[in-house]
Amino acid sequence: MTIENMKATNFNNASLEDWQEKALASLKGKPIDTLYTSTYEQITLKPLYTQEDIMEDQVPDIPGQGDFRRGNDPLGYLSGPWQIANRLAYTNLEELEEKISAALAKGQTSVSFEVKPELFADSNKLVSFFEKFKSDYPFSIDAAYLQAPLLAALIHANNEADTKMNINGFVAADPVAEASLTGALPKEEEQFFSEWSRNLEEANIHLPGLKTVLVNTSPYHNSGANAVQELAIAISTGVYILQKLMDQGWELKKALTKMVFHFAIGSNFFMETAKLRAARLLWNKTVEAYGAGEQERKMDISAETSMFTKTMFDPYVNMLRIGNEAFAAVLGGVRYLRTGTFDEALGDGDTFSERVARNTQLILKSEAHLEKVADPAGGSWYIESLTRQLAEKAWELFLEIDRKGGILEAIKTGWLQEQIAQTAKEREKDIFKRKKSIIGTNVYANLSEHFNEPVDSECENVYSDKSLADFMVMFSAGEPLSGGIVSLKTAIRFTPFIPKRLSEPYEKLRFRAEKLTNATGEKPSIGLMCLGDMKKHKARADFIAGFLAAGGMHSVRSSELKDAETAVDFINSKNFSQYVICGDGSDYAILGPELVREIKKQHPEAKLYLAGLPDGNEAGLKAAGIEDFIHLRSDAHQILSSLLLDMEVSSHAKA
Repeated sequence: MTIENMKATNFNNASLEDWQEKALASLKGKPIDTLYTSTYEQITLKPLYTQEDIMEDQVPDIPGQGDFRRGNDPLGYLSGPWQIANRLAYTNLEELEEKISAALAKGQTSVSFEVKPELFADSNKLVSFFEKFKSDYPFSIDAAYLQAPLLAALIHANNEADTKMNINGFVAADPVAEASLTGALPKEEEQFFSEWSRNLEEANIHLPGLKTVLVNTSPYHNSGANAVQELAIAISTGVYILQKLMDQGWELKKALTKMVFHFAIGSNFFMETAKLRAARLLWNKTVEAYGAGEQERKMDISAETSMFTKTMFDPYVNMLRIGNEAFAAVLGGVRYLRTGTFDEALGDGDTFSERVARNTQLILKSEAHLEKVADPAGGSWYIESLTRQLAEKAWELFLEIDRKGGILEAIKTGWLQEQIAQTAKEREKDIFKRKKSIIGTNVYANLSEHFNEPVDSECENVYSDKSLADFMVMFSAGEPLSGGIVSLKTAIRFTPFIPKRLSEPYEKLRFRAEKLTNATGEKPSIGLMCLGDMKKHKARADFIAGFLAAGGMHSVRSSELKDAETAVDFINSKNFSQYVICGDGSDYAILGPELVREIKKQHPEAKLYLAGLPDGNEAGLKAAGIEDFIHLRSDAHQILSSLLLDMEVSSHAKA
């Protein structure tokens, strides 16, 4: 075919009905409904999306228009790239200064770090630190309850400079998010917000280009919330804080220009991209009701890759998770992005893991060229449909939170905790039954890996009990700012959120298995009794080996067993306390109950399990002595925990 013929070739228009007809043929009798899946947001994902799925939406033609779902700027990142704002780990100010200098020289574009009390031990050093970085790079800092002394240090550094700098970015705090983690505000609600408002007013006088109000949804995300819940919480918190500032006399425009929204980005790629788009849509509609002008309705978004999705074991897989989450965040239109280190779950990352985290974003910028395309996700019927559904469901939940008295009241009563706990329980149930895979943890576990179990250490909650003006006076007097930082001893008034990682239950199993190895000097092992030829038992034996590895247990396979006698010989040679019989349905039907009865007769102490579900003979096998059936629909976590418990009891009995 010549090029001219190719140009003249037309394709027939295919309808949805045409696709369904082809799909049904390939499904070979299965209903087309099997191609639909339901998410934790109660959204049904379709196998195919068409233009009809967004006919109801008024999607803006270009970014920077309408409801801003497509972004705040018509040219997207061409108007200004997103900021690489990785939070660097450190033990003291000198180390932090050294690491930030190195990171900025190698591609990081924003100054970001965790705010710790030890930063304020030497006021002069802190001022010197800020003088070095304040001129060329925006800040991306969640200062939490230490916002006042940090702002005071930044103001003092700026005042000491020969030339005043246009300090920008954000050094912000979200009192609601902090209270959700500690169980209470540091002071009575009205008093706290009155003092906080005055601090923000003072900061605005000295640092007008700096944003100081954060709406942080990461504590809820890392507690198991779904995208709808995160969005509703973001809008509810934004409205709550906005109203508090206006009650203190702030003008609407001024308050809105000080706000930054922060999200954690999870593993569901398209859902997370749509989440950020829906967030801008929702905030635009919300503050429009307050009478905000078009420019003030834009949502400034900061994001971080999720801690909830990261694992301790097989940590290099986290690189892929982080890359996926960072990609979704960029497509969603973030202004600041923090990519965590692949070994973050094991503790603070080292220079290598920090470099990989930074380079992940540099690849998205320089090799994937995402900063050169305005709204790369624009035009996707799938993403636009998800955006609309998320916005609709989040708005309904926002209204429900509002009927509960607002975000803080919903937390105080424990109602919001219950809603998120239900979602977290659904997630946990799916990983327990391995309906959802965590690579390297509940599937494809690597038993050659060994890590020390982390020691739970309570992080002391602190609060700056003096005002920003007080800290500035302390600076002038040469007093260390640490004198204004106290332990937050406010009595817990409601149940706090407890951020976690989804993989933790399986990791605890691995650590239990590690303790057994240390206690007995032997690896926790289970015998696999392989019936018949390899082609009959291999598939199920492989399945069981992978199943056991998720709990830190090794499997030892027998040779090809033909009868009860050879099975008993295998038990005699290994002397394990637990065995799994692996074979096919025909062997189970022929050998099953008799084999089990003979084994139990000679080894009544042995616990026997069967791989798979035998057809119609479960009762007979149970009666013969089978403890349980291990199959694709099993609660893997429950069975693995039970197996380890038996080993632990046996170990204690021998000790």
